[in-house]
Amino acid sequence: MSYKVDYRDLGVMDYKEAWDLQTGIFDAIVKRKADISNGVVVADSQMDGTLLFLEHPHVYTLGKSGKEENLLVDSIQLGKIHASFFRTNRGGDITYHGPGQLVGYPIIDLDAIGIGLKEYVHKLEEAIIISMGELGIVATRYAGGTGVWIDPEVPGKARKICAIGVRSSRYVTMHGFALNINTDLSFFNRINPCGFTDKGVTSVEKELGNKQDLGKIKQIVRENLIKVLKLNLNFY
Repeated sequence: MSYKVDYRDLGVMDYKEAWDLQTGIFDAIVKRKADISNGVVVADSQMDGTLLFLEHPHVYTLGKSGKEENLLVDSIQLGKIHASFFRTNRGGDITYHGPGQLVGYPIIDLDAIGIGLKEYVHKLEEAIIISMGELGIVATRYAGGTGVWIDPEVPGKARKICAIGVRSSRYVTMHGFALNINTDLSFFNRINPCGFTDKGVTSVEKELGNKQDLGKIKQIVRENLIKVLKLNLNFY
C-alpha cells in the first residue's frame, strides 16, 4: 500500500514560519514513533506524512555543517537587498531561496516507504531529473555533491539547478529541495552556492530561454515525487 501524504501548496511563506510549521509536523511524527517503540499505546500506528510546496521571500540558509564564510555579504548588505539569513538544522552548506523558486518540504516516515536516508535523497534527485527531462533539460547527479546538475563534470559549465538538504530523526525527514524555475540568479552572486567556488547555478528559465509556468512545473514535479516515492497524496 502506498504511503498517505497530505499535500499543501502554501504559496509564498516566510522561511521561519515555514520552518516552524515543518518542525511541528516533524516532531509529532517522531514522537509517535518514539511512543510506539517505548510500548505506549497509540490510536494509530502510523501518522500520515506531509508534502509542502511553497516559495520564500529572499533568504539565505546555512546547513548545520556549512561554513558561514560562504555568505559573502554582511547584515547591512542583506538589509539593502531585503534578504534574511538563517542557520538551520538541515544538511548541506549555504543556499538561496526566493521568488520563482519551487521549494518542496516532504515530511515523511522513511520506514513507511521502506528506504533509508541515502536512498531517499537519491529518489528526490531522481524525481527532479525526470521532471527536467519532461521539460527538455538534460540533468543529472554530481558525484561530488547532492542536488541536480547540468554538465557537472564539464569545467566552466557545471551548474546546479536544484539544491537538496534534509534532516532526519528516527527516519522521519524534513527540509527538502529547492528547484530554480524563474529565480533571480543574481542573488547567488552573494554566496558560494552549496560551498562551491568553481561551479555555477542555473534555472529552468535560463536553460529554456523564456519565463516558465510555475504551476505547470509544480504539477510535473509533484507527480514524479508521487511515482518515485510511491506516495498517496491527499490534496488540501
